[in-house]
Amino acid sequence: MDNRQYGYIRVSSRDQNEARQMDAMKAAGILERDIFVDHVSGKNFEREQYQLLKRILRRGDVLTIHSLDRFGRNKDEILQEWNELTKTMQCDIVVLDMPLLDTREQNDSMRTFIVDMVLQILSWIAEEERTRIRQRQREGIDSAQRKGVKLGRPQAPLDDYFIDIYNQWKQGQITAVEASKRVNVNKTTYYRMVKRYEQEHT
Repeated sequence: MDNRQYGYIRVSSRDQNEARQMDAMKAAGILERDIFVDHVSGKNFEREQYQLLKRILRRGDVLTIHSLDRFGRNKDEILQEWNELTKTMQCDIVVLDMPLLDTREQNDSMRTFIVDMVLQILSWIAEEERTRIRQRQREGIDSAQRKGVKLGRPQAPLDDYFIDIYNQWKQGQITAVEASKRVNVNKTTYYRMVKRYEQEHT
């Protein structure tokens, strides 16, 4: 049986377009029917289409990915997955934007050493970039909070209608469940509104 060439594409969300990766796969000679696409985060390899592809791969088949960060984000998991595919399953991997990462060309021990070293460096870079993104997000949130910017869902208003419902509840005329229904929030949110109102008016 002839060895087959497959392509794997990952984009982080359905809002991202996989066209660039798809064009690169087709230019590499991969049939569209043999290209698998996931619209998920790269935090781990529990992805529906990737796992399906992995079950299809046979010894000698070639898996092509556009770039290492499209394969995954976590350094240790990238290395583990790479070794499983190339050593345990004995498939080849081609990374289109890094020609050095082409296991079909590993003809001697020095080549293997170089590819392993480059893979470790690039996977570390991919993970570091993910860490930096999270750090920048955290710094942005902290900065906004220091400036008094309120993040998340807007708080329900403590308007005259709420005050009227609050007074009825406080006087025992209605239950908390009924009060929360009337102000169109769940019971937990209603109690938070009560706490906020009482803090502001005591």
